[in-house]
Amino acid sequence: MVVRNETGRLAGAVPGQNRLAVSVALVSGSSVSFATVQGRQRVIHREKATLPSTIESKILRGERLTPEDGIFLLADAPLLEVGAVAHEMRCRRSDPKIVTYVIDTNPNYTNLCTVDCHFCAFYRKPAAHAPDAYTHDVEGVMRMMETAHQLGATTVLLQGGLNPEIPWEFYPTIVREARKRYPHITPHFFSAPEIHQMVEVSGLTIRGVLEALYEAGQRTLPGGGAEILAARVRKRISIKKGGPDAWLDVHRAAHQVGMRSTATMMYGHVETDAEVIEHLGYLRDLQDETRGFTAFVPWSYKRGNTPMESKVKHVAGASRYFRILAVSRLFLDNFDHIQASWFSEGKKTGQISLHFGADDFGGTLYEENVHLATGHVNKTTVAEVETLIRESGFTPAQRTTLYEVVRVAPGPEALGQLSDQVPVFVESLRELPAEYPAELEGEDPSPSAGSQLVMPK
Repeated sequence: MVVRNETGRLAGAVPGQNRLAVSVALVSGSSVSFATVQGRQRVIHREKATLPSTIESKILRGERLTPEDGIFLLADAPLLEVGAVAHEMRCRRSDPKIVTYVIDTNPNYTNLCTVDCHFCAFYRKPAAHAPDAYTHDVEGVMRMMETAHQLGATTVLLQGGLNPEIPWEFYPTIVREARKRYPHITPHFFSAPEIHQMVEVSGLTIRGVLEALYEAGQRTLPGGGAEILAARVRKRISIKKGGPDAWLDVHRAAHQVGMRSTATMMYGHVETDAEVIEHLGYLRDLQDETRGFTAFVPWSYKRGNTPMESKVKHVAGASRYFRILAVSRLFLDNFDHIQASWFSEGKKTGQISLHFGADDFGGTLYEENVHLATGHVNKTTVAEVETLIRESGFTPAQRTTLYEVVRVAPGPEALGQLSDQVPVFVESLRELPAEYPAELEGEDPSPSAGSQLVMPK
């Protein structure tokens, strides 16, 4: 915690130093301060105001942060102070004791795709005739829905590659059949790029496609395909998906026909801090216009097996994730929910994220294949999700796709009665991909029975 003296100046600061001190009064009565390093030149506020336009006064008065404010928080402000303010804002917007989660799964109906995203290890080119390429028919998708039903899922996040061989009628049919056969499961289907693919094969407009899906029973749209909403970045990593408007136009139209959707961001590759804030600015503006987003969900790029793996030398870690979450909470002042991810960032990182502005822990993701293709594997159970939330000091609550709470579980006091479904080492619940070799080159042969690890009693 940074200490302030009686004059309000940062303790130890000398008059004339090029420092920006910004304090934020918390409900507890304590304060935190942000300061740039001596000599750094950055314009924080461009607008004119009768009172000093500081981040402190903006947050306390509920004013909107500028892009310059966002870049400062993302690049220069001390992480823990930003996190403390973000957590305070989260507590003002939602129940400070509750962290929500959803029971869901994330299957795919095809891995054939013509878009060639440089960050993707999941897709197979149609012309390559890869032996592991697949496309499911309607009944194949219904088998996935049945599996989700057996697992107790209330949401199925179904997505796939952009396969031009799939006819238009396939898409509304799987929505209609899912609603008919499994009315208790929300079909949270199709990212924005898939909607554009449907436009291509149907001859309809974006709105026409979404109206047909709505008529079939779809009410929500996942936010995949956003990556970074900045033209330079999209030209470098996913040029065939078009610029920011390609994603924004789909979600605007979805909101106009009555759907709600999530907003996402995949960071940690070629973007700059300014482009992250540009992305958040697009989301905030569209939310002002439609109020159709339910939540913001960021995750870091996983580079394993992807075409641009060698181009990204540094992997974004936990500190960057905490900062992204915290700045998102402060910048996206019109979003009710910010989602932390035990899945993409790791369970311990996910737990700490709940103190950096996030109020939701995501889904159980019983099936997930896109990250799996990069070598990133993480599995969980409902019991473990609730335990991870309790260990973070919160009460878990199961929600719907639309963030309606359906069940509030016992709080942290229940940690004394852990379920058998919770592993002893919660962070070690991992599986290796099926193609992972049984023995690595240079590795000692499998140990004998007498040398097996013995757990203490």
